[in-house]
Amino acid sequence: MKIGPSFSGFDISAKGLSVQRKRMNLIAENIANADVTKTADGQPYKRKFLEITASKNQFADSLASEGNTLPLNVTEAGHIPFQAPTPLANTTDKNINVNEVTDKKQGNIVYMPESPDANADGYVEESNVNIVTEMVDMISATRSYEANLTALNSSKQLSKDSLEI
Repeated sequence: MKIGPSFSGFDISAKGLSVQRKRMNLIAENIANADVTKTADGQPYKRKFLEITASKNQFADSLASEGNTLPLNVTEAGHIPFQAPTPLANTTDKNINVNEVTDKKQGNIVYMPESPDANADGYVEESNVNIVTEMVDMISATRSYEANLTALNSSKQLSKDSLEI
């Protein structure tokens, strides 16, 4: 749901919450499938993670277009004219790309000739999921989610207080 240009703090926090929720869901899926040695395609489960990239934002574009110098126009010496700030465009949806990526690293090869998933030599490739890494990532995602939630609540309180003026 798009809230509007004057509430961009809500949009940024909401996008952050959404990204961290997706990240936590993938981590939970990785932990749940850490012991799967054979999926529907016959391969061991491969770890999944989010690749989050940001493209240039409006501020960076304006700096690049001005040659990294912004002119300062003054009417008289010692005076700076007031310029109304230009509202930012919808920066959150256009500038942040979230892609689910499958880790291509090979898992551990273990000798288990009694396993139905063993190859002709008796070796089984395990999943490449490391539970310790996943738990650290889960704690990081939880902390990021909490930070975005705090920022959203601060924006909400700021808007509420500005209405009481």
